[in-house]
Amino acid sequence: MTFGPPPADFDGPASPRPAWTAPSPTERALYEAKERGDWAAYYETLASVELYMELRPDKADVYESTYPLFHRDPRTGGEWLELRTVGMLPTPDPHHLYEWTSLDWFATAKWATGSNPPALVINPGTPCEAVLPPLPPHNAAWMQAGIRAGMPRYKMCLRALHVGGALHGRVAHGLALGALLSVTNGEFWNTMAHHGEGYQTERRRLREWWDVTSRQDWQERVHQLLSTAQRSDVWEFALGLRHTIARDFGGHVDTGYWKQAVTKVLRARGEVRTVLTEDGVTTTEPRPAEEIAAQTEGIHRLIGRITRYEARMRADGLLAEGRYVTSVDAWDLGRAPNMARWGLASRYGTLEEAESAVRAASVAATRSYRSWQDFSAAYALGRCLHFDDEEFGKWYEEMVSAHRILLEDPGSPWLNVPFK
Repeated sequence: MTFGPPPADFDGPASPRPAWTAPSPTERALYEAKERGDWAAYYETLASVELYMELRPDKADVYESTYPLFHRDPRTGGEWLELRTVGMLPTPDPHHLYEWTSLDWFATAKWATGSNPPALVINPGTPCEAVLPPLPPHNAAWMQAGIRAGMPRYKMCLRALHVGGALHGRVAHGLALGALLSVTNGEFWNTMAHHGEGYQTERRRLREWWDVTSRQDWQERVHQLLSTAQRSDVWEFALGLRHTIARDFGGHVDTGYWKQAVTKVLRARGEVRTVLTEDGVTTTEPRPAEEIAAQTEGIHRLIGRITRYEARMRADGLLAEGRYVTSVDAWDLGRAPNMARWGLASRYGTLEEAESAVRAASVAATRSYRSWQDFSAAYALGRCLHFDDEEFGKWYEEMVSAHRILLEDPGSPWLNVPFK
């Protein structure tokens, strides 16, 4: 196969060549390949990354199909479809909606059946722009690259925008709280103006995983996460009691003593009590002994799970020797920045609202934890208590891998953004 620049007979956007700093390694690789005239490398890069096409606003909520927004040259009638890489996406707004796809999709798409598809313009108006008219034989090279690469697969890797992404300050700190999930999913950790996997995909994510289908639903979820209302109060009771004992007496808290303390507190809570309410002094009824015994037994089992997870986390480096998890607030606070960004990508919220939520998560986390490592262990424990059921399977293993990347990669926010 002979590679060369795309044909010059397409009357589309011009390609400026100012001095330029690429937002991410993707755009830098495209630019350098174009400058060298190495179109094989250009196509290979395109085939390995996410591409975003703008959707027709009137068809964007038709989830079963994809309706791209075509651009037409009024002089010639020629059509083209603009595709952008992540670093070239505009700030999300309600009027311009983008969906994630791949070069492989365009190489095999059926939407052009019966007519020649429009030309593909990559990153229009930028130094890494290129025109890919998919008309045989011009499209053979990029079609082969797309088919070889298949859909891009980003999992368990640290990715960041070097231009246009938060790298320092409160917003960067808040986004770094969500970095465990960003690394796990292979998403850019620091994109405040977030598109995720695209408008349709992000809406589907919120609907299927969070039961969020409206702006009000999204606002409620953000509030719940920031107020740590999603995590279990039972988990927090057990961890908080141990933390109180350790703070009052210092040193290691024996598991047996911890369980005895739980028993004592629950029995005391079950007795007749006199409390002051808005209606005055009220006497509570005693709780049945069977109910107290069942709750006590349940929390004793929970303590066993917690101690076994912590022992494994110490062995795997998530938790420092002699340290223990004081609270699982991190489980909610680490998801709150991602929920804020998902809402922006789904157009349920604005950039200002999403950024405000990210800042609030940052403030709350610094009140509850001392370091990135403490925060990470607490997040991992909350995730595993929720999903893993002591299988030490993917829910746990993903946290080990993401934790190590964030503590070892020189570009990690955990090494470049102070926790406090």
